Amino acid sequence: MDNSIPHSPTRTRELDSRTIDGISVRLLWSEPDGKLYVTVADAKTGDAFSVVVRDPERSLEVFRHPYAYAAWYGIDTRADEVPLNTSLTS
Repeated sequence: MDNSIPHSPTRTRELDSRTIDGISVRLLWSEPDGKLYVTVADAKTGDAFSVVVRDPERSLEVFRHPYAYAAWYGIDTRADEVPLNTSLTS
């Protein structure tokens, strides 16, 4: 499954975010396709990844535990797939 975030910054909305110890986690909604994404960016290591939320009812669970879901879906958490300077509308 493709975990990349659509590159339409004006059509992607940040629903929630948190930063702890240099790790930023964001819950994003893509308006064009209605998909939810959780993105993670580690400022200390430069690592970044994203997880497509497959079940919208579990979006907060994925937001709270992105590394567990990345492991479950076989996503490389050391990959740099997340655009760190994505502009979002609120």
